[in-house]
Amino acid sequence: MKKVFALITVIALALTLVACGNNTTTTLTEEGKVLNIRVWNTEFKDRFRAYYPGYLETKSNGDDLLDDGTIVKWIEVANDNNGYQNALDAALQNQSKAAADDKIDIFLIEADYAKKYANDKYALDVIEDLKIPAYSLNQQYQYTKDIVTDEDGAIRGVSWQATPGLFAYRADIAREVLGTDDPELVQAELDTWAKFDAVAAQMKADNYLMLSGFDDAYRTFSNNTSTPWVDEDGKVVVDQQILNWIKQTKTYANNGYNHGSKLWDSQWQADQGPTGNVFGFFYSTWGINFTLLGNSLADANAPKEVGNGLFGEWRVVQGPASYYWGGTWIVGAKGTDNPTLVRDVMLKLTANEKIMKQVTLDVEDYTNNQSAMDEIANDPNYGSA
Repeated sequence: MKKVFALITVIALALTLVACGNNTTTTLTEEGKVLNIRVWNTEFKDRFRAYYPGYLETKSNGDDLLDDGTIVKWIEVANDNNGYQNALDAALQNQSKAAADDKIDIFLIEADYAKKYANDKYALDVIEDLKIPAYSLNQQYQYTKDIVTDEDGAIRGVSWQATPGLFAYRADIAREVLGTDDPELVQAELDTWAKFDAVAAQMKADNYLMLSGFDDAYRTFSNNTSTPWVDEDGKVVVDQQILNWIKQTKTYANNGYNHGSKLWDSQWQADQGPTGNVFGFFYSTWGINFTLLGNSLADANAPKEVGNGLFGEWRVVQGPASYYWGGTWIVGAKGTDNPTLVRDVMLKLTANEKIMKQVTLDVEDYTNNQSAMDEIANDPNYGSA
């Protein structure tokens, strides 16, 4: 359905409005001989190898060779049991003592713990230290910059992704219960929590569930809190949004509006498939192709086409509140001996409109460039089932 991608751009804009600007390039200078990049999986490594213009080849030992002779070493530690952060913490503590070729040059962070690292202790100021012109970041969605902006207003990282939240719903159930599957009309039925709850009651009356699990809606509430968990006096503060989520979840559980599952468990995944009876799921852009698509199929080995399970029966709207879910940021480590190369990686892989557009076309990442996303959304030849 052609409207899906355009709707996602609107959802992203609900999180931020960004002014227009120009991209910039940089000329590499001779610096360190090794670029050390810390990651928790292969996602950024894959993007780097496919889209960074300076990449030449991968050696038999897994290191990459750039066109200026620099060797890129990937230090991958999985997130399991907080392994990535623990290893990163140890390496950052040793940064000042490490040999030049062993220093961390780039490390990745996620939104959930961004503030821990996006500060003067660990991360370079993208604009002041790395000399990236502010206008080069103008096409990036503002919230992706806000997440890694420290208390002094310095931007400490950049992301190639935008991950606006959305509500994905089953069109067949919408037609039966609401009388329409049109996203604009469905959104009008779901644009406040009061309306969302009313539709949940309608779903129950027609033997459907509004949500799958207890925690499905959590991020939609938690992203809209206005107070920190711990105040200046060290007291724990439970924001009203969290209380609202608790109240809603209790009501949904008591009234049979959800299935009692948990995010990622087998029931939650099954509820997205042809045997499920759940109306919708709070997701982000990455969830559509990485998770929902596979879960919706009756036969994972058959062609992804209408007739295979629920393929083609999902639509997306903003839902009752704007939010984001996920995202990965590139951070330049303090003490790097490759600041010019770090700068170039950031610019090419997060601020180059042409590259950002190509990433989206190739792998369906919703990339962090408003102009590129608008161009794709308005392309009559680009659409979804």
